[in-house]
Amino acid sequence: MSNDALGKTLLALARASIAHHFGAPMPEAVATPEYIRMQQPGACFVTLTKQGRLRGCIGTLEAWRALQDDVRENALAAAFRDPRFPPLSATELAETRVEVSLLSSPQPMTFSCESDALAQLQPGLDGIVLEHAGHRATFLPQVWEQLPEPVQFMAHLKQKAGLPAEFWSDNIRLSRYRVEKWKEA
Repeated sequence: MSNDALGKTLLALARASIAHHFGAPMPEAVATPEYIRMQQPGACFVTLTKQGRLRGCIGTLEAWRALQDDVRENALAAAFRDPRFPPLSATELAETRVEVSLLSSPQPMTFSCESDALAQLQPGLDGIVLEHAGHRATFLPQVWEQLPEPVQFMAHLKQKAGLPAEFWSDNIRLSRYRVEKWKEA
């Protein structure tokens, strides 16, 4: 199975799931190598953009359900339940682009202090999960395009988690993951 074929299948499924919400029929599943892979557990994020600007992004960090179900649910959540945006309208769908990011399993990082953690980050490659005392946030590796400096990246991630940008604690936990991503043209 090629990654390009899997990507095309995931993008088509995400778009079809949103269109189905507006009354379009869901295409029938065909037993292909991609279909078989989509029956296995997988974690993904679905990102929607409109005219190059974020329009919704929801995902799963841990693989706990079939990849096809994760894509469907995250596509619907990105389109209709991202609290940062109003629900997508049927008229917006044609001008909305879909991106699917397939996540690897997050791996805990070991570090002695914030500067040690920052030195370990690999801009453009690492997706990061930050956790502290009930606060949790993640940035996909794509966020490095807007926040290319590790200090800036981490400060915004802390703010996304509801913590001050300058906050640090020895109890912060960081995990990293990688993604394979596909985006509609």
